[in-house]
Amino acid sequence: MKLLKNKIALVTGGSRGIGAAIVRRFAEQGANVAFTYRSSAASAEALATELSALGVQVKAYASDAASFSEAEALINTVVADFGGLHILVNNAGITADTLMLRMSEEQWDKVIDTNLKSVFNLSKHAIRPLMKAGGGSIINLSSIVGITGNAGQANYAASKAGIIGFSKSMAKEMGSRNIRCNVIAPGFIETDMTDALDEKTREAYLSGIPLKRFGKGEEVADACVFLASDLSSYVSGQTLTVCGALHT
Repeated sequence: MKLLKNKIALVTGGSRGIGAAIVRRFAEQGANVAFTYRSSAASAEALATELSALGVQVKAYASDAASFSEAEALINTVVADFGGLHILVNNAGITADTLMLRMSEEQWDKVIDTNLKSVFNLSKHAIRPLMKAGGGSIINLSSIVGITGNAGQANYAASKAGIIGFSKSMAKEMGSRNIRCNVIAPGFIETDMTDALDEKTREAYLSGIPLKRFGKGEEVADACVFLASDLSSYVSGQTLTVCGALHT
């Protein structure tokens, strides 16, 4: 049984890493998937072509989630191309790490706009299509750092903590319209960033994780499938940590 059969999903930042894993899992579970990218056009188109072979509609869109007008245009285009919207995954995000003493206004604004304002932009414009569909699921990707904080990441932590507060408010506001809103807060996940760590640094991070390994993008994607599907029909306003018990 495909858990997302005939559902229409939009995933931001879906061309690589965790985003690409979510797009893949959704397509495997029967969803028609639209996803966005900023600069990796070749990999985005390759992913769309590959997954279309599963018999679902998959299409990549170049879009800047931090732009209010581009977010509006994206939602309108996706609804026109796919015929509606049932699931929104706000995954797009960046880092610009430095200590507060050295952090520039530009570094602050860029992270807040890309990570937090983007969630407002897409959610704002997705509400009407979700209402028209009779309800749906919004899933926002935060981070363990948004819960615990982390030195050198004040901008990133603020953006990810803001996502949690925003999502709780959305869940209360939109529940009467059968729109659920939840958060996934990953811990250390295998990405290009973790691949670049030296062995000593990797071991230091791993020592704090009770499961003694980094997570996989597919494991975050599986959590997204749960929150997107009817298996979580009475789950809203919650933050699901996918972190190997790093934070409990």
